[in-house]
Amino acid sequence: MFAPPLALASLSGEADAQWARAGADYAGAAFLGGIALDDDSRAAARDLVARDRNEFLPEDPLAFVDEQLAALEDVPIQPAFNVRSATPGPIPDAARICRRHDAFLEINAHCRQDELCAVGCGETLLRDRERLRTYVERAAETGAIVGAKVRAEVPGVDLPALSRVLETAGASFVHVDAMDTESVVREVVEATDLFVIANNGVRDEATVREYADYGADAVSVGRSSDNPVVLERVRGAVDRHLGVESEVSASSQ
Repeated sequence: MFAPPLALASLSGEADAQWARAGADYAGAAFLGGIALDDDSRAAARDLVARDRNEFLPEDPLAFVDEQLAALEDVPIQPAFNVRSATPGPIPDAARICRRHDAFLEINAHCRQDELCAVGCGETLLRDRERLRTYVERAAETGAIVGAKVRAEVPGVDLPALSRVLETAGASFVHVDAMDTESVVREVVEATDLFVIANNGVRDEATVREYADYGADAVSVGRSSDNPVVLERVRGAVDRHLGVESEVSASSQ
């Protein structure tokens, strides 16, 4: 889906085209965003800003998606955009923009801030699988490559089962924040044919090797995605455990 199988994971209010360009020497993909698309999610984002969090709040969020992706047309990296919405309405519009730029659309079913959950964004979608299914279906119908960012350790949520729902709805990938339950990556891998990106704590050889052993197709770096020292270290580990070096090693056995 992208190579090398190392992604830069979205950081609210920080993960823009300039950020992606800076990490392109190390990563195969960059998930920009998240970006709030509809009125309720934007109101929640404004509340987050009021308590000193970084958020993207452009006047026109869809135009922002378009502009940011256009700024990456000369950058050798697979672009993607992480989007939030309390309603399904803007999702197909964002998907069409992503399709036009050969970018992935990532539906945010991950953020757990109270303000976002109160309006039905982020982690709330994990508990409302039919609404999440609708988001994925409507995005996939545009012809865009669609996936979702999800979180482990949410009470009452069976991630492998939810991943099967995503797959039947038309998703191509799932981006799993494993939290402190790294083995959930193996469960998701075994449950679906989705491209599985493992996230959380990816900093070094050991973490990359662990996710590779669990069957992840790729890994992503979040908070350290602007740190070239960490990215270089992780890229080396990715090459050894998920990239060409690992394939050569396996074929020689």
